[in-house]
Amino acid sequence: MPGTGSDAHFARRAFGPACAAAGLDFVAVDPDPSAVIDSYRAALNSAADRGPVLAAGISLGAAVAVEWAATRDTAEVSGVVAALPAWTGPDTAHCPATLSAAVTAAQLRAEGLEPVISRMRAGSPGWLADALTRSWRGQWPGLPGALEEAAQYKWPEAALLDDLSVPLAVIAAADDPVHPVAVGREWARRAPRSALTEITLDELGADPAIVGRLALRYLD
Repeated sequence: MPGTGSDAHFARRAFGPACAAAGLDFVAVDPDPSAVIDSYRAALNSAADRGPVLAAGISLGAAVAVEWAATRDTAEVSGVVAALPAWTGPDTAHCPATLSAAVTAAQLRAEGLEPVISRMRAGSPGWLADALTRSWRGQWPGLPGALEEAAQYKWPEAALLDDLSVPLAVIAAADDPVHPVAVGREWARRAPRSALTEITLDELGADPAIVGRLALRYLD
């Protein structure tokens, strides 16, 4: 499951190659801009009807994966991959990802899509700018609502991570200001069966599949 404003295309690049190499059935979820979190949960529930699920997500998708796994019987969940977690707990007043989503949504409503894309591209690494340009255009005109939903999301409580019974592979980027590495370290420290791997944004941009490879190395 992709992060806020992202799409199945990037999730497929991040997780698909490792799943193919491991012989795992893989489904990349495209968010419904009118109900992002519900569309993720619906996809996970559908997958669980077919067998044990390895729930994998990036940023917001990682949070939904962890919360979903915590509510299911352990026989239904083989593990969770949480790439670039952004926050812990419902108080998101200082969460960079929340603030970014809210500001971007307001700009989109005030200015329209293309001026905001132009500004985003000017301040982003090329790989990220290309990925967001594709996904933002694909989710327009529902994109502002999707970002507002993400901005209102309450991230998983610390207690949920403390009690998580399934294996958790955390991938954090050491130089990502929107998804602070300290959050990834906290998630890995709290979850009883976890492993943390740190990468850089340059590594992620050069090869998104690094996320899946590192996660399955632990989960295998």
